[in-house]
Amino acid sequence: MSDTPTPFAAKHAPAPAGAPWLPDFCSLPVLLSAMLVVELLVVAVLLAPSDETRPLLPRLGTATVFAQWLTLLCIVCLCMLRATFSRLPSWASVAAAHAILVAAVAAGSAVVFSIDQQLGLGLTLPAALGARFVLRNALLAALVGAALLRYFYVIEQWRARVRAETQARLDGLQARIRPHFLFNSMNTIASLIRAQPLAAEHAVMDLSDLFRAALGANNKPSTLAAELELAQRYLAIERLRLGERLQVDFDLAADLPRDLPVPALLLQPLVENAIHHGIQPLAEGGTVRVHAQREESGGALIRIANPRPVDSARVPSRNGVALANTRMRIEYHFGRRGALDVREGEHDFEVILRLPTP
Repeated sequence: MSDTPTPFAAKHAPAPAGAPWLPDFCSLPVLLSAMLVVELLVVAVLLAPSDETRPLLPRLGTATVFAQWLTLLCIVCLCMLRATFSRLPSWASVAAAHAILVAAVAAGSAVVFSIDQQLGLGLTLPAALGARFVLRNALLAALVGAALLRYFYVIEQWRARVRAETQARLDGLQARIRPHFLFNSMNTIASLIRAQPLAAEHAVMDLSDLFRAALGANNKPSTLAAELELAQRYLAIERLRLGERLQVDFDLAADLPRDLPVPALLLQPLVENAIHHGIQPLAEGGTVRVHAQREESGGALIRIANPRPVDSARVPSRNGVALANTRMRIEYHFGRRGALDVREGEHDFEVILRLPTP
């Protein structure tokens, strides 16, 4: 389920991190979860043996409207007070949230009972049983509220662990990418210093620009334009090393969304794999193709292709791990809308990235 906040939530700043159990009460998933639980309770109560003098459907409709109105009232109160709760100790924020739930239901029940008696609709209980009506609803709210708050606590703790684990894996991936990239580039430059000093100088400048972009990211999102330029600079360095063995076909559509936010160092490892596993093992070399186009939805579709050597000429490596890590980064950044697919032909290998708009 998505955690995208509703427009109502956009009016409220994120709460401080004092009470990590608190969900975003202003978000649509939390609202839908609460309403679903309440509706299941309403159905269960009305399906239990009771007075059948009134038809089931009218009673269900009345109870649903009443219960969901109380649910919305409680969620709005918790949403408005979430920042205040987050400044309290965990036990105090739990107690305060639970008390708000019970108080809101009791007050709402009293208002509905009073309106029903004044209009003579007969939707609640007789006038003499007003206190029972309010008390019963408050007790139900106390039970259901405690269960819901516990559920939200468990869910938020699980999400926090997932976020921490994912960020740790991304930090480790970033740490592995940069030294690997640096070592390969320095080896290329070292091989050029005596034979082609001017080319080595240009390569150092390119490498400086590459690392200024890469190290300056500091785990912050990059843009598609910056990542494409990074890949082009890397290919320029590799062309100095491989010479005519490496041909590059870079085709970028004019309407490409160049300002699309993407994870830093997303394309360079894929281009590096294309050279290391596709071009380098071939004596005759080959062409690395990078084609990028705009999708109808506004995102980008990027294809990175390279020749595929025969099995006997392939370089043993952890290419599958690199692809899996890149796929994980895409899913972490874009969710399920982003994807990395691989097409393995008899003589070619292609990686296809789908990068949607935020």
